[in-house]
Amino acid sequence: MDHFTYRDGTMYAEDVSIPEIAKSVGTPFYLYSSAALLHHFKLFDAALASMDHQVFYAMKAASNQAILTLLADAGAGMDVVSGGEYARARRAGVPGELIVFSGVGKTRAEMEIALGGGIRQFNVESEPEMQVLSEVAIKMGQVAPVTIRINPNVDAKTHSKISTGKKEDKFGIPILRAREVFAMAADLPGLKVVGIDVHIGSQLTELEPYGLAYEMVAELTKVLRADGHEISRLDLGGGLGISYKNSDDTPPTPEEYAALVREKVGHLGCQIEIEPGRFIVGNAGILVSEVIYVKSGEDRNFLIVDGAMNDLIRPAMYGAHHEIVPVQQPLDHTNYENYDVVGPVCESGDTFAKGRALPSMLAGDLVAFRSAGAYGAVMASEYNSRPLIPEVMVRGDQFSVIRERPSLDEMINRDILPKWH
Repeated sequence: MDHFTYRDGTMYAEDVSIPEIAKSVGTPFYLYSSAALLHHFKLFDAALASMDHQVFYAMKAASNQAILTLLADAGAGMDVVSGGEYARARRAGVPGELIVFSGVGKTRAEMEIALGGGIRQFNVESEPEMQVLSEVAIKMGQVAPVTIRINPNVDAKTHSKISTGKKEDKFGIPILRAREVFAMAADLPGLKVVGIDVHIGSQLTELEPYGLAYEMVAELTKVLRADGHEISRLDLGGGLGISYKNSDDTPPTPEEYAALVREKVGHLGCQIEIEPGRFIVGNAGILVSEVIYVKSGEDRNFLIVDGAMNDLIRPAMYGAHHEIVPVQQPLDHTNYENYDVVGPVCESGDTFAKGRALPSMLAGDLVAFRSAGAYGAVMASEYNSRPLIPEVMVRGDQFSVIRERPSLDEMINRDILPKWH
């Protein structure tokens, strides 16, 4: 279901005209549809309804308080990977028992924050982490619930920078050492093992890698139970992909994914935990930008927009594709031209697309970068001293700024001159 559609020749977000928002907020800005966010979350929740389950939103994809609160009110838990994300989740009203803490480099301070504020479980990833967590928990007079993340050495067939389940990746414990590591955890007085965790990557567009990984998890569950471990939860991670192109790249649906989960691990009597992020927010958000100049080069045309790689770094970092569409719907007889769509940052890497066919554009035209809700605003920076851009959310015929654009003074005033100046 698409919540960014043309009406009478103009793109709307739900029932709000995007040019109206641009006039009020200024460009560039991120724009989210609350209806789309809820729709995608409910697809996952409903698909797993026949199983004991909990959906934990992987908030590294987008962590604005408005997004977190919306999803939490709908019943989502949160998957966090830092003390800052934990604090954001708690500020959004998420109870500790609905927060899982992932990541390979949790610090003592972060462990203390989570144990002090409440936590459903830590997804631990190494023996040293287990030992440190046990020490912290004992010091605080607690026992930390943990799942242990295993690395199944499964190729997720995704981008190398977002693969997490192969033996050369930094994540998890080699599955061949699982029995040894689970035994070690059981002997640590500050830990209580409650389950197994696995996450093989992001933007998966096939079910086969999941199937291979979950078969290994099912077999390991039986082995560990025979060893005397209580395995009551299976954290199956996230990573289900979305479509970034208006073509035939159609990733599996939540229903197809849920059917695989039931087939591979549904017979084990475990509570199923999943951690979707991109699937929930990716196609629920766009980046709106204005054309500054149309520049003719020697053998190409450049569309120079006011959004830049510091606002949306995915194309520069991953070579990622985003559909770029005019906010004013082109007429049937409109001429199309090929443009290199670029931003104003002083780097050749500040390129969103090369040779992209678009209607003939003029300075002042608005364009929308689709599928920009995930890993957009959260990865933005102030490179070139460009202020972070606003985030806006729509609900029906209303819109609200959910993060303001800081002024140049606000940005610069964070700097502190040394006392000897």
